[in-house]
Amino acid sequence: MTVSLPGLAVSLLLVGVAAGVSLAWRLGLELSILWAALRALVQLLLVGGVLVLLLAPGRSLWWSWLWVAAMIAYAGWTARQRAPEVPRLLPVAAVSFLAASAVTMAVIFGLGVLELSARTLVPIAGLIIGNAMTATVLVGRRLVGELQDKRDEVEARLALGQPSSEASRPYLRAALRSALTPQIETTKATGLVFLPGAMTGLILAGVDPVSAVLVQAVVMFLVLAAAATTTTVVSLGVVRRLFTPDHRLVVPTRSGG
Repeated sequence: MTVSLPGLAVSLLLVGVAAGVSLAWRLGLELSILWAALRALVQLLLVGGVLVLLLAPGRSLWWSWLWVAAMIAYAGWTARQRAPEVPRLLPVAAVSFLAASAVTMAVIFGLGVLELSARTLVPIAGLIIGNAMTATVLVGRRLVGELQDKRDEVEARLALGQPSSEASRPYLRAALRSALTPQIETTKATGLVFLPGAMTGLILAGVDPVSAVLVQAVVMFLVLAAAATTTTVVSLGVVRRLFTPDHRLVVPTRSGG
């Protein structure tokens, strides 16, 4: 199944529906909706052009790895933009994306679940990093918010002689739980409540439904593992930035942030 350019143009009517809802309810989101759709379309076309080059016969796999590195760098920058209240998030996010990619790819490619090639590496890396970025923003924001709201409790723990790692642990757990719960709920609902994008795309492309289900299961599991790895690395890294070496909390208050 293919989509023609006229078909793509007609599908933009659906963006108009979303903008119309915003206009009807005076939400003020019309320009944001149109800009988001236009930006997504341009980015997808650019990525499609890059993939054509990466998937060309005889192309070295190193170019795909270079593209993965670029995705990690861009995702780290994007995470920092989305969560400016989290101090020095970019390097922590980049390390977390690298860790999540290493863990999931070691299983997927190292154990032979999928064959390592440009056709599998780039899409899998995109799934990992994209979902990891969402988890990064969620856990970073929640952790900073928890420590801001519970500052008195944390400082009381510190005053009683607890090290920063122990004093912050309950709030770190709350942030991890908050960041992982959406992905867990999505995983539980997969199949019965909705058909995920990867599976839907494969079925529309004419792939056997059973094969599409197996691919989607692999994707679902790697996204869950990536989210867990990312949130762990980010939460530990952010905690180190919110406490001084002598165990003093330096997170700004709500009024000061």
